[in-house]
Amino acid sequence: MRTDPFRDAVLFVLGHDDNYTPLGLFRWLLVLAFALLLAANLVLLGLNWTADPGQRRGRHLYLWLARTLVGAMWFQGSLWKLPLPVSGGFKYWMEQIAHNAAFPAMQAFYADTLLPHLALLDPVAWLAEISFAIAFTLGLATRLAGILAVGFAANIWLGVYHNSAEWPWQYMFLILLLGFLAQEAAGRSLGLDALLRRRPVALLTGSGLLARAYRLAS
Repeated sequence: MRTDPFRDAVLFVLGHDDNYTPLGLFRWLLVLAFALLLAANLVLLGLNWTADPGQRRGRHLYLWLARTLVGAMWFQGSLWKLPLPVSGGFKYWMEQIAHNAAFPAMQAFYADTLLPHLALLDPVAWLAEISFAIAFTLGLATRLAGILAVGFAANIWLGVYHNSAEWPWQYMFLILLLGFLAQEAAGRSLGLDALLRRRPVALLTGSGLLARAYRLAS
């Protein structure tokens, strides 16, 4: 198991992460998708940096770096939900939650209700995590993404609550970081949210429902 996050990140970007192994040649499509996501991230960084002097601050750079790394983490974490409809890794951890969840009712819910329907649940979990990856990497609706991701991470923490091999602080730190990114509306720092708020498109202006929803989400 690697403990160096920088080496891990390089191997992940190059398609040599262990989570890619079960995916065969399909891994290279995912590598390409992540490369395009990072390219878009850098383009947005450049556009905001050039157009708005107020974005050229250490605070904005820090928030950009934090949400970019969190986006990469969610993308990497989504890989072991593949291949669909049910991956071995997803099945294993769902079984762990059924045995180690914090509350008997939660254990029973996973064991009796969710485990029999993994073919439906796995794609939903993958879609949620890849959506978090896109939202944080592009800086799009990061306030909403952060709030939803906090709930997602809290569910994992409670799910492995009685697993002595898990270090509980890793989940608490993740929850606090996600909450921080939501509180700070991190997409407004060198992200797509900053660009849309500076040059709002028609659907996101005014008092319409979509416009109000976007303002709350970003």
